Amino acid sequence: MDRLESMSILLTVVEAGSLSAASRRLGMPLATVSRKVSELEAHLKTRLLNRSSRKLTLTDAGQSYVTACRRILEDVGEAERIASGEYSAPKGDLVITAPIVFGRLHVIPVAVEFLKAYPDIDIRLVLADRVINLLEDRVDLAVRIGALPDSSLVATRVGTIRRVLCGSPTYFAERGIPKSLEELGSHSCISFQGLMSPSSWSFTKGRSDVSVAVHSRLIVNTAEAAIDAAIAGIGITRVLSYQVANAVAAGTLVVALEDFEPAPWPVSFVYTGQGLLPLKLRAFLDFAAPRLKARLSERGE
Repeated sequence: MDRLESMSILLTVVEAGSLSAASRRLGMPLATVSRKVSELEAHLKTRLLNRSSRKLTLTDAGQSYVTACRRILEDVGEAERIASGEYSAPKGDLVITAPIVFGRLHVIPVAVEFLKAYPDIDIRLVLADRVINLLEDRVDLAVRIGALPDSSLVATRVGTIRRVLCGSPTYFAERGIPKSLEELGSHSCISFQGLMSPSSWSFTKGRSDVSVAVHSRLIVNTAEAAIDAAIAGIGITRVLSYQVANAVAAGTLVVALEDFEPAPWPVSFVYTGQGLLPLKLRAFLDFAAPRLKARLSERGE
């Protein structure tokens, strides 16, 4: 029995939540996955998993064993990276995650330049509008927008993002551009559920945060839908500055009430600070950070 392989399969089963899900993730027959876990249990002379038709849970022994497996496999991976020269020359696979639109507009162009400069490094870019656990999902670097919670992760700020209010020239020609927060109540609004409440939007007035009641004629669950509706003249929306940068530059959207925008959100590179930093990651940080800072600065974001 290959114990390292069996440990890796067990971890995948636990992370996937079931034997069948692990089978699909690994591209391995279900019978093989089940056999490998059973062989590991037989070797240890203890049950690791409680199996039922609805869910799979770890036994007490399984919980402590999985914790040890994760640590052992991380140590083996670290040893292999050192032996393969990952810490003596920038090479290998680099896994990066970023928000979908931000990644498409900013991270991909920088990544393309980086790949041309570093032919021995390959990148897997995961675009997702959710927080991905770097350790559990084995991600080297994340681009995060917003205030960061205290954690063991290391953060490098590369810029800021504004929360902007905007509408189409046609809409503003018909309804007027709001000059004060009080005027918002008479406007048709488009709310993006991921960023704001459909009944009130927050702004900054002087040194105070204020909440303004709004009438949302349209509520959507993606920024792209909110932006498309605003361009079509349905009403005013509020999104992140990078999401409408192209539309504002093209003149299809106009930003309003800039004096009342909340404090910008930071944009940061986030990575684990455990152990020696692989040269592939250091190379990307050194290459990408100044370029991303320049892109955000040039576009007024």
